[in-house]
Amino acid sequence: MDKVILITGGSRGIGAATAILAAQQGYRICINYLTDAAAAHEVLAQVHALGAQAIAVRADVSNEEEIIGLFTRVDEELGPITALVNNAGTVGLKSRVDEMSESRILHTLRTNVLGPILCSRHAVLRMSPRYGGQGGNIVNVSSGAARLGSPNEYVDYAASKGALDTFTLGLSKELAGEGIRVNAVRPGLIFTEFHALSGDPGRVSKLESSIPMGRGGRPEEVAEAIIWLLSDKASYATGTFIDLCGGR
Repeated sequence: MDKVILITGGSRGIGAATAILAAQQGYRICINYLTDAAAAHEVLAQVHALGAQAIAVRADVSNEEEIIGLFTRVDEELGPITALVNNAGTVGLKSRVDEMSESRILHTLRTNVLGPILCSRHAVLRMSPRYGGQGGNIVNVSSGAARLGSPNEYVDYAASKGALDTFTLGLSKELAGEGIRVNAVRPGLIFTEFHALSGDPGRVSKLESSIPMGRGGRPEEVAEAIIWLLSDKASYATGTFIDLCGGR
């Protein structure tokens, strides 16, 4: 069976690193993005250079109508999906809960919780033998924040990742008998542009002394774990979480 992967939020950071590694592993790749078309097409050029068949598709993965369009593009241009990486996520500016607006909290929850649930739903409709599928794999990109809570920074983000962890566990058990494995990675302080969304682009460097390993992580290190979970080498892993936090 051909390997076809959809990576949400695939234009930068962990998503981009996963796309490049997937290209090296022989996947056909859909790079989903929301706003930065230039970055998405730069990653697309890199995976094309590695010989991979790939497309870049703009879609808001918190909107089901756009998700349907995204999956339709994958169906038509790459073939039946075998792997989904729910990587797209967002975070608000550092603040206490009593300083957060309803719209900020809702935006975080729609992107980080509703989005992965809806994308997983549409993946299952293609992967499950109930609908003529041949199985597949889902990896959710959670966060070490789900365990730590992120007080005085972004408790709403941490809570959204906690919800994603619970979803991972439930869905893994629901689909275990249908040839679909569902797992998650929980990155900690990783050097990506994501931290700029919270208003603290230098956050990883400032907090390296609090990490037992003494350094921040690289997106490529997270991508390695994602691709392993998607591979046959992880054939007995479902409902599994890999913490990539340098011991934090």
